Amino acid sequence: MIRKKNRQHEETVQKNGAEAIDNKENTDMNNDDNQVVHDDVADSSNEPENIKTETEQANDIDKADRELQETVAKLAEMQDKYIRLSAEFDNYRKRTLKEKMDISKYAGEDILRKIIPFMDDFDRALKHLNESADYEGMKNGIELIYNKFDDFLKHNGVKEIEAMNADFDVDIHEAVAKTPAADEKMKGKIVDVALKGYYLNDKVLRFSKVIIGE
Repeated sequence: MIRKKNRQHEETVQKNGAEAIDNKENTDMNNDDNQVVHDDVADSSNEPENIKTETEQANDIDKADRELQETVAKLAEMQDKYIRLSAEFDNYRKRTLKEKMDISKYAGEDILRKIIPFMDDFDRALKHLNESADYEGMKNGIELIYNKFDDFLKHNGVKEIEAMNADFDVDIHEAVAKTPAADEKMKGKIVDVALKGYYLNDKVLRFSKVIIGE
C-alpha cells in the first residue's frame, strides 16, 4: 500500500515537472515572437526615413543632370573666351614686334629729315666757292651754316662738353696725349681739345679727346 502511494507521488511530481517545462518553453516562444514583431515594427517605422520615394529620386536625377549641363555650358564658354583671348594676344604680340622693328629701322627718320636742309646749305656754299672770289663772304656763309647747325643740335638735346682749361674728368674726357704745362696751375688740367665731346641730354654721347698738361 505504501509503495503504491509512493509511485503515485512520483508520477505526480514528474507530471508537474513536465508541465512546468512545457509552460516555460511556451513562454519563451511567445517572448521570441513578440520580439520579432517588435523588431519588424521598428524596422518598418524607419523605412520612410532611409528610403526615398521614386519621385524624390527622379527629382534628384533631374537636378544633377541640370547642374551637369550648366557646368558643361560654362566650361565651353570659358574655353571660347580663352581661345579668343589667346588669338588677340598673339595678334598684339605680332603687331608690337612689327612696331619695334619699324622704330628700330626708322628711329632717326625725323632727325635725318631735319638735317637734309644743312646739306642744301653746304651744296650752295660749295657752288659759290667755285664761282666767287669773295673770301670774306664765303667765310660768313660757312659760319652761318655752322651756327644754324649748332642751334639745331642744342634744340635736340645735344650740347658740347666743356673741356678747355677744365680739370681732367675720366667720366667725360678721354686723354690722348700729355704736354708740358706752360703754367704750374695748368698741371693736371686740359690744355687743348683734340676732338670735342657732346652730351645727349645728361648722357655722354661722345667723350672729349683732350691733351693734359704735366
